[in-house]
Amino acid sequence: MEQYTGSQIVVLEGLEAVRKRPGMYIGSTGSRGLHHLVWEILDNGIDEHLGGFCNEIEVTLLKDGGISITDHGRGVPIDIHPTKHIPTARVVYTILHAGGKFGSGAYKVSGGLHGVGASVVNALSSRMIVEIRRDGRIYQDEYQNGGHPITELVDGMLPVIGKCNKSDTGTKVTFYPDPSIFETVEFKADTITKKLKETAFLNKGLRIRFSDEISGLKTEYFEEYGIKSFVSYINRETEVLHKEPIYIEGKSGDIEVEVAFQYTTSFTEQINAYCNRINVVDGGTLVTGFKMALTRVMNQYARELGVLKEKDENFDGKDIRNGLVAIISIKHPDPQFEGQTKTKLGNTDAKTAVDDVFSGEVTRYFDKNVDILKTILDNSMKSYTARKAGDKARNAVLKQLLDVDTKSKLASCSSKKPEECEVYIVEGDSAGGTVKTARNRRTQAVLPLRGKILNVEKANLEKILVNNEIKTMIASFGCGIGDDFDIKKLRYDKIIILTDADVDGAHISTLLLTFFYRFMPELIMAGKVYRGLPPLYRVEYEDTVRGKKKKIHKYLFNDFELEKFRRESGKKILTLQRYKGLGEMDAEQLWETTLDPENRILAQVSISDTVEADEITTLLMSSNVPPRRQFVMDEAKYAKLDV
Repeated sequence: MEQYTGSQIVVLEGLEAVRKRPGMYIGSTGSRGLHHLVWEILDNGIDEHLGGFCNEIEVTLLKDGGISITDHGRGVPIDIHPTKHIPTARVVYTILHAGGKFGSGAYKVSGGLHGVGASVVNALSSRMIVEIRRDGRIYQDEYQNGGHPITELVDGMLPVIGKCNKSDTGTKVTFYPDPSIFETVEFKADTITKKLKETAFLNKGLRIRFSDEISGLKTEYFEEYGIKSFVSYINRETEVLHKEPIYIEGKSGDIEVEVAFQYTTSFTEQINAYCNRINVVDGGTLVTGFKMALTRVMNQYARELGVLKEKDENFDGKDIRNGLVAIISIKHPDPQFEGQTKTKLGNTDAKTAVDDVFSGEVTRYFDKNVDILKTILDNSMKSYTARKAGDKARNAVLKQLLDVDTKSKLASCSSKKPEECEVYIVEGDSAGGTVKTARNRRTQAVLPLRGKILNVEKANLEKILVNNEIKTMIASFGCGIGDDFDIKKLRYDKIIILTDADVDGAHISTLLLTFFYRFMPELIMAGKVYRGLPPLYRVEYEDTVRGKKKKIHKYLFNDFELEKFRRESGKKILTLQRYKGLGEMDAEQLWETTLDPENRILAQVSISDTVEADEITTLLMSSNVPPRRQFVMDEAKYAKLDV
């Protein structure tokens, strides 16, 4: 038996850990991870703006594939760091968890807390050039191949490459993503401009200039009215109940609060929350404070104006928020996010601050704008009346779920402990049969779908609930739907969508995700929804193991991995098998690659931007064809077709 000793423990020095496991730091090595590098550098400039030191940022896509981001802030410090004894700028760009956001001196308000952004970008770049303007001088440092400095220091300091006016300060970062790490190193101008537009909305008075040297596109973003304009932008193609969004701002202690909201004729609500301009998609205490204040204030007005009679019960919060589109943005000196992904705010003082500011300011607004107040209360009354009338009909439909026969479709697992159970949703009986054979029957359930489910974006709840496939899913999950949803009753810790790697499989996945997003969003927010990622290739090659030549097989999950294997392994591929569908794998292969928790790869479905999620879902799944056609035409150049 081989001994387990200290010599087998690998220590990754410096930025090597980032290069070895990039997904831990940026989420993925696909297009989303690539653009996350841009956001990390952009965030540093925005933090300068939040501190009152920067009013302009420039972003330029370069012809040679790189990108430059320039902020006109104070410039990264260039003095010798007191403990590392190298220029502070080099510390920032080469050492993890080094930044000005841990102490209380450099930034009073900051979105980034972990101090890894700039160094992670450097680690994942083949080249990075940093240019700093301070004190009338221009300093430069350059790195290659994952953050290795190649600039020679002059008396321990960064070299001066030029002069500038003393008032001309800031930092310019140019970087080139490493093609050996990323599946693609092609930046998408559309993705970047969407982010810059949102950033401008959230940072009133910040001017952002964007240039694309490849297409020649030049554009500028500047929002004088901030999140008020953001709400107008979201509702630009929606019928609204009052012309102008209502804007509230104020301060409670050290917390600055902004709220903009507008009512539409829609039957849904959309609340987007930001803390230090980070989109907290799961909301948290700031959203709780807003909902409490809105419900209390509107019910008080409803009583005072006689909209609600003495015998009537109060409006439910959902009655009041029916058709609401709101942006809540706060600046907090010490935000406590839940989890590394920063999807939920936990500070209790944020709830109090939003409640205090909103209650006081919105009351002053409605006292002066009674007509708008009455319009909103009338909308709440319609929702209240419709809810009361619809409860009986909806309950009758929901009762049908108790009679749904899941046994004929669902292959359940023997364990009754939700925390160890998972259900695979697969397309068709053929794939379902293979998965049933390959699975662990104790913890893994299988639910085959017969055909594609209804597109819920085009249907109401009553129509959705009579769809057989949807009824079976709801009954199988056990947690209800809509107002009756209770995640505590969910029978599975993971809901895994497992479809073929073709157009039909992608369509089925999209329909399922649309259903979950619109009618069971808590499943996504709680991290319960996953996509199974079966391999695309199986390669067989010859290698020497303990002095003997043996045939070895390896599974690869996409074309990028196949090309990387060919480029880096030095092995001759003896056989190459490509899987187009789950049915092409035998049960043993399916278990080994896709079902075995020790080896499989699951992609957790999450929402990083609630505004974009709602926009894209509506664009792609609604009945409005022209915008969808335009979107497909714009994105076609990025598609990878298997023909």
